[in-house]
Amino acid sequence: MDDFFDNDDDIYDGNQHTPLRKDAFELSTQQKVERISHLFEQIMHTLGMDMTNDSLKDSPRRVANMYVHEIFGGLLPENKPGISTFNNQYKYRQMLVEKDITVYSFCEHHFLPIIGKAHIAYISNGKVIGLSKMNRIVDYYARRPQVQERLTMQIVEAMKEALGTVNVACIIDAKHLCVNCRGIKDTASSTITAELSGIFRTNPITRQEFLHYVGSHAKFD
Repeated sequence: MDDFFDNDDDIYDGNQHTPLRKDAFELSTQQKVERISHLFEQIMHTLGMDMTNDSLKDSPRRVANMYVHEIFGGLLPENKPGISTFNNQYKYRQMLVEKDITVYSFCEHHFLPIIGKAHIAYISNGKVIGLSKMNRIVDYYARRPQVQERLTMQIVEAMKEALGTVNVACIIDAKHLCVNCRGIKDTASSTITAELSGIFRTNPITRQEFLHYVGSHAKFD
């Protein structure tokens, strides 16, 4: 069905798979919108907002629709992108890199944005993937409450599954607004995560070539 239920035991592992309850899909999308709208109205009321004000009265439903259909749309299995692949008819055997893919996600600890760029590379094992599909993979897994490490791994696993190869790599460089706008309020720092698989992990020359292409000076053992 979807990566959520590839392995029931992995739903709760807090590692690669998004931590969801087994009844996560029992409510329809409309039921989720209705419930979130009601609960968010209570939050706004508790904060002291006048919910009869014309500017505020429709905010709970706007937020609910945004949560379900937009920024957390990656929690809906029907939104998983179809991944079309093609035979590598040109026999291209070198690295293919898609860099600077926009990442817009929300951290699952404070529900504040994670904003950055993803860089993906793979070496064909007989199949190639439509370039826009890599962007769609990133977007799908980013549209969930996330931690950056898990997001990086999920992108690589989806690419490996689609292409039938272990030779896939992903680096994400992102700012976390839970660091930038609250707590320490450090607006300059960013977080880099990497998932290197196959030859990207075992071959230092291939790994450094990838890092060179994406402009990273990081070192990974």
